[in-house]
Amino acid sequence: MRGEPNAGARYISGMRLAILAAAAALLGACAIQPVHRTAQTPLVATPIETQRYLGLWHEAARLPNWFERNCADATAEYGLRADGLLSVVNTCFEPDGETRDVQGRARIVGEGRLKVSFFGPFWADYWVLARADDYSWSIVGEPGGRYLWVLTREDGVTDAQRAFFESRLQALGYDISAVVWNAAPRAGAQPASGS
Repeated sequence: MRGEPNAGARYISGMRLAILAAAAALLGACAIQPVHRTAQTPLVATPIETQRYLGLWHEAARLPNWFERNCADATAEYGLRADGLLSVVNTCFEPDGETRDVQGRARIVGEGRLKVSFFGPFWADYWVLARADDYSWSIVGEPGGRYLWVLTREDGVTDAQRAFFESRLQALGYDISAVVWNAAPRAGAQPASGS
């Protein structure tokens, strides 16, 4: 860059273009995510006690999404950060045994409503739509009906628990035929307790 007129300006302009291209790609990926909720009534978040929500959650089911492509199973772990935000570590377990981790952060914006970020300044809605009184399970989504997760403290669910969750999802207005149920629990894992 030394000795080249306007080299610094070209570098900054190139960086801006790269950031805009990445943002456009991310927004484009979000825009093509289909809506799997037909109810016209707005979703309502369920209040949570942050301390009780922290820890490891196993994904029992989800709506299909691009960032969990090829995941046979997944976990999400929440913790407290020194800056007051929550840490988020999502792990994807692929069918061949490989794992992928992504780390992010979350902030509480209301009763049962969080914003999560895995990429720079971009934040997405994360609403707890329902949960067990003992925090053994949680149904999480966002107000547009494009993303949905059924999370449990234990890995795997029984047929009766799956029927219970499907009933809850239908009551929330989701198309349960689009829901992807995760593979059987990994070796050594136990099914979720209670419903």
